[in-house]
Amino acid sequence: MTATATRREVIGYRVHAQQLDQPADSVRITDPAILDLGVQDSGSDAASWALANRGARLAGVGSLQQSADVALAWTLRGAPHYYRRSELADVQVATSPYSDADAGKRILDANRPLKAAGIPPRQALTEIAGQMRDLVATPRVKGDVSGALAERMSQPYLRFCRPCQAVHLYEMPFRLGALHAGLELEPGTSPPVLRRIPDWPDHVLGPAEDPDFAPASLQPIRAYLRFLGPATPAEVAAFLDAPVADIKQRWPQDATPVTVEGETLWTLAEQLAQPTDPVVRLLGPFDLLLQGRDRHRLVEDASRHKQLWPTLGRPGAVLSGTDIVGTWRPKAAGKRFSVRLEPWAQLSKAVRTAVEEQAERLAAHRGLTFAGVG
Repeated sequence: MTATATRREVIGYRVHAQQLDQPADSVRITDPAILDLGVQDSGSDAASWALANRGARLAGVGSLQQSADVALAWTLRGAPHYYRRSELADVQVATSPYSDADAGKRILDANRPLKAAGIPPRQALTEIAGQMRDLVATPRVKGDVSGALAERMSQPYLRFCRPCQAVHLYEMPFRLGALHAGLELEPGTSPPVLRRIPDWPDHVLGPAEDPDFAPASLQPIRAYLRFLGPATPAEVAAFLDAPVADIKQRWPQDATPVTVEGETLWTLAEQLAQPTDPVVRLLGPFDLLLQGRDRHRLVEDASRHKQLWPTLGRPGAVLSGTDIVGTWRPKAAGKRFSVRLEPWAQLSKAVRTAVEEQAERLAAHRGLTFAGVG
């Protein structure tokens, strides 16, 4: 018999599984479980605040950037993610495309010219990785690497960039090729600086033949179900930019069905454990809780979706218990920091007080003086 669950139980499970109910400053930088899937670092303090929200002891943004225990790499969807440094080689295997069809989907517009030239996408990523490895013997700025690659690669790999008025490698193969070349990003650099990962085996260049050789905890399908489940194969595929067919083919055999308000989803959890107490958190725009591909489940009112997930300039989200109750944006003036709050309904006094406490924590995390919530 299929188990049943409510929307609130699903979101409560995710809050607990992602450890958003972890006490502040209670664990090491490497302890938060979401590092298994990678912590996206899009924004000034995206990853460090996401980890701080899950109990990591961080004095501020610099603590994460300077830590020798974590590393930053372009992986899923070409976005920069933090991982435990000790697991980087396994992450490279786990985040490899499952097939040429998968690789072709992940590299977006680069797939068409490569396909026309008869170059399989995984072969293309391997060739790019080999050239990048050779070019980045010492740390190099992204633009320099891209320019040097353009001189080495054949026409199907290249595009004309109008803003730069120059020829570059297509963006997604460049980003996805970096970790397959044993290259990481130097934290805090803009434009990004690429450097070699210490002790990377020279023979490991290009996507892994079988991503499922990676430890189970790092396999993205399983990690999605752990942190953003229950879910469907289509939702996992959308998160990974992968074909649904590839996800279905590798769907975990131990996943079990659960009916959520009439819809059949799949979970790896024996039971959807819930937080002991409701939490209030200021989530960054790219926090993992907001990255699920079932937005209708996280925010039932579809009219709010464009506010929370606009094409450009995403705000952060205010989490209260199992509900997103509004959005927030930072406002800094010199050394003073405040939060501009846009609640979707009147907040209780207790929730408002908790929001102010979280905003004060964020100000301290950024090394600024808290100036209130407006």
